Amino acid sequence: ALLALLGSALLSQPALAAADAKLQIKVLGTAVLPDGKIDKVKVDKVGLPAGTQTEANNNVVPTVAIEYFFTPNVSLETICCLTQHDVDGTTGLPGAELVADAQLIPATFTLKYHPMPDGAIRPYIGAGPTYFLFIKDKPGAAARGLGANGFKLDDAFGVALQAGVDVPINDSGMVVTLDAKKYFVSTDAHWYVNDAEVIRTTHKLDPWVLSAGVGFRF
Repeated sequence: ALLALLGSALLSQPALAAADAKLQIKVLGTAVLPDGKIDKVKVDKVGLPAGTQTEANNNVVPTVAIEYFFTPNVSLETICCLTQHDVDGTTGLPGAELVADAQLIPATFTLKYHPMPDGAIRPYIGAGPTYFLFIKDKPGAAARGLGANGFKLDDAFGVALQAGVDVPINDSGMVVTLDAKKYFVSTDAHWYVNDAEVIRTTHKLDPWVLSAGVGFRF
């Protein structure tokens, strides 16, 4: 529906030169590929097996990116998406589901540089801050089986690096886009038994976020 609305808006406007158009909206399919390994065990009152390690599963979600061009070469972009992940044991507790259905919003702003804003192919690079906001999380089946009845992931700040390319496909501001972001962010995970913290671990999230889709420039 969003794609149809944007297309209709474009058809109702005269074409703008790339250098004159200030706003770009992209509709994307995005693969979120997190790490999830344990960096540090801070609290362990249950005796985790030596060498316990974890990983988070991948997810594919729809994404909307909104970008404002201050100049033809410099823009600011933010993205909107919701992604969900489980965290499972790999060593020590292989296959054990420790975190279930962790939902997060990776609020991200990147300042982007476009070296060839009027080219037939328009690459860009960017960087900026991110804030991982966890809106839902719960202990996994294995953790519940061990008695954990409470769980929390801490919201966390981090940094994102970005590179990609826009390829114009008509004179009305429509582009095909490919985008890659590498995030650097960690979070603390807390497991509770009757409100008493029994395990706290620091996890390296550091996802790759790979997107492809179409953009519309107004």
